[in-house]
Amino acid sequence: MPDHSKVAYQVMWNRLISVVEEQAQALVRTAFSTSVREAGDLSAGVYNEKGEMLAQAVTGTPGHVNAMADAVGHFIRRIGPANMAAGDIYITNDPWEGTGHKHDITVVTPSFHEGALIGFFGCTAHVTDIGGRGFGADANDVHEEGLYIPIMKFADKGTVDQTLLSLIRGNVREPDQLVGDIYALANCNEIGHRRLIDMMAEFGLTDLRGISDFILTNSRQATLERINALKPGIADGHMRIDGYSKPIDLKVRLTIEKDRVLSDWAGTSGIDKKGINVPLVYTKAYACYALKCAIAPEIPNNAASLAPFEIVAPENTIVNAVHPAPVALRHVIGHMVPDTVYDALDKLLPGVVPAEGAGCLCNFQVSLRPRMDAPAPADAVRAEVLTFNSGGSGARPTLDGMNATAFPSGVMTMPVEATEQVGPVIIWRKELRPDSGGAGQYRGGLGQFMEVGARDGHEFDISAMLDRVDHPAHGRQGGQDGAPTRIAQDDGTPMKGKGKQFVAHGQRVCMAFPGGAGYGPPKDRSLNDIKRDLAYGYITAEFAAEHYGLADAQITDILTRAKLGEVF
Repeated sequence: MPDHSKVAYQVMWNRLISVVEEQAQALVRTAFSTSVREAGDLSAGVYNEKGEMLAQAVTGTPGHVNAMADAVGHFIRRIGPANMAAGDIYITNDPWEGTGHKHDITVVTPSFHEGALIGFFGCTAHVTDIGGRGFGADANDVHEEGLYIPIMKFADKGTVDQTLLSLIRGNVREPDQLVGDIYALANCNEIGHRRLIDMMAEFGLTDLRGISDFILTNSRQATLERINALKPGIADGHMRIDGYSKPIDLKVRLTIEKDRVLSDWAGTSGIDKKGINVPLVYTKAYACYALKCAIAPEIPNNAASLAPFEIVAPENTIVNAVHPAPVALRHVIGHMVPDTVYDALDKLLPGVVPAEGAGCLCNFQVSLRPRMDAPAPADAVRAEVLTFNSGGSGARPTLDGMNATAFPSGVMTMPVEATEQVGPVIIWRKELRPDSGGAGQYRGGLGQFMEVGARDGHEFDISAMLDRVDHPAHGRQGGQDGAPTRIAQDDGTPMKGKGKQFVAHGQRVCMAFPGGAGYGPPKDRSLNDIKRDLAYGYITAEFAAEHYGLADAQITDILTRAKLGEVF
């Protein structure tokens, strides 16, 4: 094998990142589910022959890719290297050996070069339906949450297992969509493999051992340098959130010491009866992500850069749920993990981390069917429509929070047009929510309003996946809280933040998604920033007076000048 310089290896490293990004974009272009095509709820990565992640795609979510970092090791253990061959494709949706719940399909493909196993490509996508009760929090154990696919071969030496496909088709509500997604996952791995072989030919490689050692050694060293530059210390973090039927307490003890950062979740609430529990692999994914963002954001994600961030939690806490706990909505709790970590980290590294944001995605799934209270039109259909939406992110130490932008998941809000193409759903309203961002020197990001109904002749169940109803995002360093979540039918009938709920023909669901919290005292916000917020409609006159102390005359003058087109 040629002796490569550090410069050549760095070029190869960058090329690998490009390879997996092309892999991810191929999945976006070919997936059937709107959650993948429009929201980017996916991950893609390349691994060495030991199953250690070398590079991840830029497109995708931390929960998927950081959880998938552990998954390939499970595939190697279950399948066995001696049973692997060119043309094989492996599959699972095991919550504990995949990415945390059954609605994520993980596909892993071995890469062979000149007859030798050199590595793996892996990818994950969230699917709209996997059978069972449907996507929601209502299950009492994991068996109710849909079809379970253990780690197994989807294709053996290029031949697809048609029996497996028949079982999948017979157990889900959207069989064509799901099977299409599985083929898209397999296809994007194949594209990654082809680009990898091209790169190896270009640089004269026979295996990935040299580049693997370069990536992992340098990533580990760089991460340890960042950690060891910090002052050692211990701090506790806490967050209380809605839960399903009772509040959940997330507690973490963060320890910064030589060569590692330890997150210990002892003291966190126990397992819930409903499907909001989190397998440890998903807790690890988001705790590591939060710490990397704050401590080593410029170092690419791989097995070595993640390793110094150690995550432990007692079994049967809600962040380390074990089989057969229901886990379908593990993201609701998992997305709150970073802000809990930041509550502790703010005490150790002040002025670094943002205020609390909306946290979990503001998702809901609509199960539509022909109305049953009266004759339905002939064109009425059944359909499953899943939408991804976001509240506001928390204000940062030097910047306002982002409006209707997901942190930590990074999933994109789905366009109304794409959502309405999937089934007979109508999004009557989707707009920013004024006054929802917490006041502060830097304002929290705004949430949004959504009003959802069905086309004439349909009724539906809506599975709500919301939090922050009773426990809004808390401000940091004197910043104020963001606005809480609100959900009700358009006739005023109250609704729950979580769970499947019936909506009769002609009724709509009105939702107000939460805002991010503010950072720093509101008295320190610049007058120009307040003027801009008023002019853009981010805050109302009443909010400006109450939280920033503006006089009526000032407010009238600002709004008048804004109407005349003056730019602030």
